[in-house]
Amino acid sequence: MPTISQKGLLMPESPIRKLVPFAEDAKKRGVHVFHLNIGQPDIKTPKVALDAVKNNNIETLSYARSEGSEIYRTKLAKYYVKNNINVSADNIVVTTGGSEALLFTIGSITDPGDEIIIPEPFYANYNGFSTASGVKVVPVISKIEDNFALPKIEDFEKLITSNTKAILICNPGNPTGYLYSEEELEKLKAIVLKHDLYLIADEVYREFAYNGLQHKSVLSVDGLEDNAIVIDSVSKRYSMCGARIGCIVSKNDSFRNTAVKFAQARLSPPTYALMASEAALDTPQSYFDDVINEYVERRDTLINELEKIDGIKVAKPKGAFYCVAELPVKDTDHFAQWLLEDFNHNNETVMVAPASGFYSTQGEGKNQIRMAYVLNKEELIKSALILKEALQQYKG
Repeated sequence: MPTISQKGLLMPESPIRKLVPFAEDAKKRGVHVFHLNIGQPDIKTPKVALDAVKNNNIETLSYARSEGSEIYRTKLAKYYVKNNINVSADNIVVTTGGSEALLFTIGSITDPGDEIIIPEPFYANYNGFSTASGVKVVPVISKIEDNFALPKIEDFEKLITSNTKAILICNPGNPTGYLYSEEELEKLKAIVLKHDLYLIADEVYREFAYNGLQHKSVLSVDGLEDNAIVIDSVSKRYSMCGARIGCIVSKNDSFRNTAVKFAQARLSPPTYALMASEAALDTPQSYFDDVINEYVERRDTLINELEKIDGIKVAKPKGAFYCVAELPVKDTDHFAQWLLEDFNHNNETVMVAPASGFYSTQGEGKNQIRMAYVLNKEELIKSALILKEALQQYKG
């Protein structure tokens, strides 16, 4: 029988999606599942974006330009400038989602055997993208006791080798909801300049910063023009996860020209989705104001309900729409599956993401879960009550 590649065998399962079959089976049994496992907002996509696709008069659905149309990139650059990120259309490569942006970035700056340092817990697919490129993830652990703040810079320094090519952060963070401060970004600037590394920032949750805090992009940090790479996407900003439009933004021409070659190899991003994304840039500020207020209320609702449950420790997010909670169980992978297979409360249950999949250090996060507060407040309250009941019944 033909064999599977070692790279294929090493590709990790998604901690978010691997439980889907168990959720589907639960639904077939008539159990209602509250989905706290995935960052799929229930917020409506801006009408202006949907109308751009509905009302077009295209007769031939042709290829787009490999790096995205000049019209979209020019309009997108204006969005960045409005957010104090001084870039031009030439600094942008449009991709098929933030996922492809990460793959193109890793492919452009690393060779097999190279290393990328990432504070963990981190977005689970960073493991997959790195494995697909033959690159080693070198984790530096952040702690729930510190609300998942940036680890000490000395912890990064100890991990840097001749194979280190970049430090990768998610800001605001998935799965932690942590928002890096300007002081923390300056610390990262110092170390990447000292060791001539790239600083990759996944900024897809830029708009979602709470309690008066402001997001600062790595592209706004003076002196990082050759080192900073931003990964971005329309998925969360406009509740357009299915559009699959993202981008790479960098002022480093050599890097950008290399990324374009990867873009040319896959031909082009999807034309209809580009149309919707271009139109979405006309979304009024009032849309974001309402969405931010809603997420702050949802965050506070979920955190307050979780803090009422004995044995739970939860970090309070400053951004994005996720939180990580530590549970009084030994193995949340087993617990999450048990919630779907063997438990229901009044014919309802919850689906969560075991946090071990957001770590690459073996054994870390085994008693943690990630929850996405993308449901309405009433459903979040009900989900917390179900979780409380489950913990009382669970025998491990």
